[in-house]
Amino acid sequence: MRLAHLADLHLGFRAYHRLVAGDHGCDAPRFNAREADVSNAFRGALDRIIELDVDLVLVAGDVFHTVRPSNAAIADAFRQFARLHAALPDSPVVIIAGNHDSPRAVETGSILALLREIPNVHVVDREASVIEFPNLDTAVMCLPHNALTGGGLGSIDPTTDAEIQVLLMHATVRGEEVDRMLGYVSEFGGAQIDLADIRVERWDYVALGHYHIATRLAPNMWYAGSIERTSTNIWIETGPKGFVTWDSQRRECEFHAVPTRPVVDLARFSAWLPAENRFMDAAEVDRAVRERVDGISGGIEDRIVRLIIDDVPRDLFRDLDHRRLRDYRARALHFHLDARRPARRIPVEVQRGTVPKPLEDEVAEFLATDWQPTSGDIRRERLIELTRHYLELSGDDPDEPLIETLRDD
Repeated sequence: MRLAHLADLHLGFRAYHRLVAGDHGCDAPRFNAREADVSNAFRGALDRIIELDVDLVLVAGDVFHTVRPSNAAIADAFRQFARLHAALPDSPVVIIAGNHDSPRAVETGSILALLREIPNVHVVDREASVIEFPNLDTAVMCLPHNALTGGGLGSIDPTTDAEIQVLLMHATVRGEEVDRMLGYVSEFGGAQIDLADIRVERWDYVALGHYHIATRLAPNMWYAGSIERTSTNIWIETGPKGFVTWDSQRRECEFHAVPTRPVVDLARFSAWLPAENRFMDAAEVDRAVRERVDGISGGIEDRIVRLIIDDVPRDLFRDLDHRRLRDYRARALHFHLDARRPARRIPVEVQRGTVPKPLEDEVAEFLATDWQPTSGDIRRERLIELTRHYLELSGDDPDEPLIETLRDD
């Protein structure tokens, strides 16, 4: 038996206000470009799943980007899942609700219920449920978002005698080892569950949704990731997007990439030149920007591009070549020049060649002269000493704890 594991489709996602032509399930002649990108990625994933002729399809939540998706997104989802059934009529599809699919009001129904009208499509949107497929000798325990947030779930264990036991859930898995692997929280609002509560050794395969980067947490436990870059910070979503297949005979997983719109995060630089004790001038910044944009393989056209420039004073930003920047924005789907102000308060004299005052000196001066303690127990000199100590540790990973008392015992 071979299953395909999809997650975080986010159909109906929109961004950047750029329109493109397309059908997408309704009569409107133009659609948001990013909404079309997500739809195209979904179609590409289903094309590959049909080509692989899998026996079971799992969708681990967040089919739609909102609980009230557009008519176009609903029609597109229905048409694509119907197409999947037509191509693989004997392969069940199991869909659970994620946090984006789950209305907060109890009396409000989920739009996912509409997909139950398609033969062999099973939807679990609220309560925990086990679905058995005797012809596959497989049972799927479904834990949608609401089942994990409602409490009283109890232990998570297989409840049938099926040969193959699969756990399908939408949540943030937590644990010291998992936190190191995931690195960051891609999307807030999801339920949290401890890795120890899953007991992965009891399951043949664990299909996870909510985290948008494809990640293997164990040989038989995967976050499939989203099929397109739809999180609140797409720049962290490095690597390909796609889905996972698991083969019960070989006990192996494989990630399958799907085509997506190119996203380019250009090499970051600072407008402050410490060796020369000065800021770049506008011509130097313009040249650095142009070199990076011209170096994009395949050009900037229709790509999503970001360039971060640190330490850019307001007057320097005003003097940049904004005509060229507007041209970049017109050619790319989205071009974001993230010009950030100097991190510290730099005196005007710096622009004439004066070395900026170190941050630790500025803070110490403030604490010694301007700051008024809120408690008589706080020792001003000790606070200044600790402040310098912590600033020296900035960016390191010290063994000693960064918490010390400021009060007399």
